[in-house]
Amino acid sequence: MNAEVLSAPAPLDWQALHDLNAKVAEVFKSLAIDKRRLPASQLTKRGIPAYVAEWVLESVVPGQGDLSTEEATKVRDWAARIIPGPGEHNIIKHRLAQGQTVKVLTPLQAEVKLKKGKEPERVAQLGLLGISDAYIADALLENHPDLLRQGMWGVVELGSLQDGVAVLSFKPMQASVNLKLYKDARRQFTLHEWRALLLTSLGFDPESFTEWQQTLLLCRLLPLVQKNMHLMELAPKGTGKSFTFENISPKVRLISGGNISPAVLFVNNASGQWGLLARFSVVVLDEVQTARFEKPEEIVGGLKGYLANGMLTRGGLHQTASDCGFVILANISLDDQQRPLRELLVEELPSFLQETAFLDRIRALLPGWQLPKLSSKLLVGPSSGLTMGLKSDFFGDALIALRDDLEAEGYAARNVHLSGEKPYRRNEDSVRTIAAGLMKLQFPHGELSPLEYHRYCVKPALQLRQLIWDQLYTLDSEYRQYEHSLSVQ
Repeated sequence: MNAEVLSAPAPLDWQALHDLNAKVAEVFKSLAIDKRRLPASQLTKRGIPAYVAEWVLESVVPGQGDLSTEEATKVRDWAARIIPGPGEHNIIKHRLAQGQTVKVLTPLQAEVKLKKGKEPERVAQLGLLGISDAYIADALLENHPDLLRQGMWGVVELGSLQDGVAVLSFKPMQASVNLKLYKDARRQFTLHEWRALLLTSLGFDPESFTEWQQTLLLCRLLPLVQKNMHLMELAPKGTGKSFTFENISPKVRLISGGNISPAVLFVNNASGQWGLLARFSVVVLDEVQTARFEKPEEIVGGLKGYLANGMLTRGGLHQTASDCGFVILANISLDDQQRPLRELLVEELPSFLQETAFLDRIRALLPGWQLPKLSSKLLVGPSSGLTMGLKSDFFGDALIALRDDLEAEGYAARNVHLSGEKPYRRNEDSVRTIAAGLMKLQFPHGELSPLEYHRYCVKPALQLRQLIWDQLYTLDSEYRQYEHSLSVQ
């Protein structure tokens, strides 16, 4: 790997970091937050993701700087009243049974059940409370249509009815996304400052990583900014593979272990309920070696079709299009030099995920073994220089909004052409998709030089696709009719 890519960026001195904090606050105003406040609040220990916890902080104790003792107490008191803890759902149900109204911060998802000869039934599900059939009014569904898609986080007011529970009101997390503002803001930062801001927004201390490691961390965001961006990350335990996906957006669904079935991923043929790939922007399978797959042949068959053309179907009974990104996270064994123990990187995956027709449809393999193990020293903390980042709910929504900005795709189509007499089409499509995503992340305003595009977008794209291509080249002689080493004209 080129030494230029592995080198550490020139560090910002203390004054520069102080100025950058001030710039972030000035440019983004209420959309920025001091990332030190979240760990000090200990809100995530109550089982809520960062994008929810930061919303709570700004709602209850808005401000910058270290969280004071008084603010921390106020947040804890609010959380004790509103955020249900483990085992508290029966207490909440008891209060409802006594006729009390209850306010809780929880994810809320709704469903409309159509039954022949009967009025449509609208029900709300509150998984944290063990409630799956609460009444919800039409007006709430019309005002918040995402309740019918992947669901939403917010403060729910519940009351009891004679025959059950009703959602009386719902205050969702609000993140207004203005892409023009986001792009205009980018113009006020250097590339080094902007990359540092993105990483800080994710909760990382950017000064703790080399330039290449920073790029790898940013590549985890590719499925958010690119439609149908399918990614695999292999890394040893403890590198924080799932950290980004857990805390970035409610439109990202992380499945960690457990039972995975065709009905969960694609569609439940009995009920007609669409699965996760139809309802979320990104679906992440974590710890795939320990997951239990029901009907693995049907799963990999359905995935091959979906990854190839974006169409979801199961047994021909239902069909729909989706732009959901699919991500696989898996552990990998390393030698004493912290390099992969096996030449075939995918050898430790379940056998049905090693099929070349499946792997070919994964656009990129992220070498997570090149990242350090996650520790408090790598996260924004009291000793960090850069502490101001974007609020997680705004940041996640801004990234997903960039999916519909196709300028980067056009730029890649004009400027990325693989070398060789007959380049393999999926390689070229994948390199273009990755390069376009990296352009959206680092140059959302579309202003960059050809040299910057090659170094920060094309070169990493080639490296991530090359790792997939190496697996295919090793596993199946069919692919050896093409060039082994990927490069651009």
